[in-house]
Amino acid sequence: MRFLYHPDRKDITLAGVLYALGDPVRLEIVRLLATKGEQCCAGFDFAIAKSTMSNHFKILRESGVVLTHKEGTQHINQLRREDLEARFPGLLDAVLQSAQPLNICATAGKQVLGHRV
Repeated sequence: MRFLYHPDRKDITLAGVLYALGDPVRLEIVRLLATKGEQCCAGFDFAIAKSTMSNHFKILRESGVVLTHKEGTQHINQLRREDLEARFPGLLDAVLQSAQPLNICATAGKQVLGHRV
């Protein structure tokens, strides 16, 4: 089994978190995790190559924004809300309040949070 790196709470940096949240796709992943709760990687129906999505999750994980654990063959992701709030109070909430839904769904005609894509 491959080891998934997660930084300790004390090692999460503001620069790393802001870099991770600075990409629209990663921001949408975080927004959906905040809205829907934990999800497997395959649960995101984005019109993006699987390898690109894997890289986005790796950046989010290694920056300390998400926690990933394996259940069988699935990688389950959840926000590290408590860790982020402890390190940077109010940052995640402020970012999420200003984030607009990004319509990057792969399934034609699918509804994404009330927006038709």
